[in-house]
Amino acid sequence: MIDWNPITSVFLDMDGTLLDLHFDNYFWLEVVPQCYSQKNGCDQARAKQEIYERYRAVKGTLQWYCVDYWAAELQLDIAGLKAQLAHLICVHPHVLEFLAGLRTHGKRLVLVTNAHQKSVNIKLATTNLAQHFDRIIISHELGEPKESERFWSLLSQYEPHDPAATLLIDDNLAVLRAAGASGIAHLLTIKRPDSHGHEIDSGEFKAIDHFNQIMPQS
Repeated sequence: MIDWNPITSVFLDMDGTLLDLHFDNYFWLEVVPQCYSQKNGCDQARAKQEIYERYRAVKGTLQWYCVDYWAAELQLDIAGLKAQLAHLICVHPHVLEFLAGLRTHGKRLVLVTNAHQKSVNIKLATTNLAQHFDRIIISHELGEPKESERFWSLLSQYEPHDPAATLLIDDNLAVLRAAGASGIAHLLTIKRPDSHGHEIDSGEFKAIDHFNQIMPQS
């Protein structure tokens, strides 16, 4: 599926790609509405309706990914709640072997995530993934979400790379399309970002079940 010979840089998303998206879906779709309903004395169905509408209004923007934004909007300690549930964060199968294999083959590994710094801190502390990367780039630092083509233009200033020799693996098709429009030649997605959910429609992109399918060979 992948010819590793021409690839020098590998950009990897975090949530849904390296990490099981079930944690985030459970947190945002169940835990946050439950805490909101308890705080405001409303039933959970009403809380879900209100919060889901707020989610939809900013989906794909930096606010959607921003812990501080939602803490202010909902008057909840979002970072604290995430930390309490950190034991539920899981790495997808074969991720660690895959990362180790790429390093053995001399690829430059860059974590490129829309997640807020507070979320990144919690997840990296729980999973110990940081040690595998040459660099970690958070979209909030660039002021644009990965869904924006401008993000990828800015990224080249932060992390010089040859787009023709770069692979991006991400579970968000809008992100892959923006990256492709910016010139990144090798694009791949994940069939089941949430292990408890359905396979996604991968559209025009090739998709993998697990990372052992694309392990570089010795």
